[in-house]
Amino acid sequence: MAGIVPLLALILGVLYTHEVLIVGADDLAAVARLKDTFVKTFAALLMLSGVLAWWMVLTQKSRRVAQEESNRQTQLLMQEIESHRRTDTALQQANQAKSRYITAISHELRSPLNSILGYAQILAADDDIPPNRRQAVSVIRKSGDHLLSVIERTLDIARIEGGKLTLDIKAMDFPELLQQLVWMFELQARDKGLSFDYQPVGALPAIVRADEKRLRQILINVLGNAVKFTVRGGVVFRVECRREMATFEIRDSGPGILADDMQRIFEPFARGSNVTAAGSGVGLTIARMLTDLMGGEMQVSSQPGEGTLFRIRLFLPQVHSAQAARELPRVDRVAYAGVRRRILVVDNEKVDRELLCTMLEPLGFIVEQAASGFECLAIVPRLAPDVIFMDLGMPGIDGWETIRRLRQQGLGSARLAILSANAFDKNLDNDVGIGPDDFIVKPFKLNELLDWIGRVLELEWVSSGTLPPAAAPAPVTPPPLVPPGAAELEALVDLINLGYLRGILNKLGEIERQDTAHAEFVRVLRDLARQFQFDAMKEIIRKASNAPQ
Repeated sequence: MAGIVPLLALILGVLYTHEVLIVGADDLAAVARLKDTFVKTFAALLMLSGVLAWWMVLTQKSRRVAQEESNRQTQLLMQEIESHRRTDTALQQANQAKSRYITAISHELRSPLNSILGYAQILAADDDIPPNRRQAVSVIRKSGDHLLSVIERTLDIARIEGGKLTLDIKAMDFPELLQQLVWMFELQARDKGLSFDYQPVGALPAIVRADEKRLRQILINVLGNAVKFTVRGGVVFRVECRREMATFEIRDSGPGILADDMQRIFEPFARGSNVTAAGSGVGLTIARMLTDLMGGEMQVSSQPGEGTLFRIRLFLPQVHSAQAARELPRVDRVAYAGVRRRILVVDNEKVDRELLCTMLEPLGFIVEQAASGFECLAIVPRLAPDVIFMDLGMPGIDGWETIRRLRQQGLGSARLAILSANAFDKNLDNDVGIGPDDFIVKPFKLNELLDWIGRVLELEWVSSGTLPPAAAPAPVTPPPLVPPGAAELEALVDLINLGYLRGILNKLGEIERQDTAHAEFVRVLRDLARQFQFDAMKEIIRKASNAPQ
């Protein structure tokens, strides 16, 4: 700006002098007008120059400030990205560590459980077992199945988080599944003094295609919560099928769910604010995610203090009778037609090898054992097996490496299946061509194992006779709850109101000694007392007091 003003003054001064010489210095009026014009022109040009100079300075300053701010924001963004990258890396490492831990624990639990359930299946099929021992075998098998379900529940969380959960869609007996659930929860509800009302609407399809295990898991999780959190009243289980779309409604009279908790209850390990019963907080999470995985939807509505309604809609296509007969063979396999087939069992656990031998040899298979991968490579050329069952975790060379060497050396054309407790490896990609259908997770079910053998070897099974179509088994009616007299009930209520556990148990023992007819009533209340479920106890006593004697 300092250089512009003298320059303008010089130029206008030269022009002014030139014009004065032309007009003539003697014409004072013209000179005065010319001077006035040049002064105004100089002022206007000076103002315009100032504006232009200010604009140029401001533009340059703004550009510099903008660039500095852009550099600062870019640096902050890069720092944020780097921070998120480090956080993601730490989370991935933590998730991988958790997966390795769960896999290791699962393997350690599944290996002994495979032997327990395997021999329990063998004993259950043995007609020489006396009835009193058969009950003990049933208890062992049910307890093992329960422990297996706990393991599977833990693995499901990891599989869902990793996006590796797949469905096993096959034909299933729909009414039988529902009836099993009804019997299970009717007894649980009765033991809490609750009613359980099963309401099938219209005709239900006999056979549908679905993942029976996952469907059962969804309904057990939701029904279990309804019974668990309901203290007074009951649970209504309504089922309707229209155009192959099944709708399950579970309504309870429990405490309800607060509006703020409506979405949070589906988060892992989250529980409602007004929940007092024990639980891990993953049941609804798994049920919701399994419902979505099966292409369905789960809706919930609740009124605090009045109860909750869960509505689950799933597509369950019906299987017609001819197809159902093929997909649900009801036969006891005792042998197979044709030449004897050879099977090689490769496992470092002797108990697991002998279990398979005990299961397969009575059916006519020639079964040999190998305790390691090296032993397997030595036996295969001599045995030429039709089927090889391969464990993964073995000393020396593991199962995957053994399979690679078998393929590289061209040792036979046996059909190969993985038989392992490493459930996480089932859906992982591998370089030996083992698909999920050829991966059997321990503990396995005998029928599923035989189904796989029959499919890959195209066997024609010989059965002990075709069983008649499965009819719904008669429900096992639990013993009735026979209450004692009014005086005994009143004394029991007083002890419950005091919360005196030892006194309650002593009083129940006294009632049981008075009359053995009260044994079931005492058993139910004793179990509730030991869980400190005093409200449920009072509800049972209230119903017993109002019941006609």
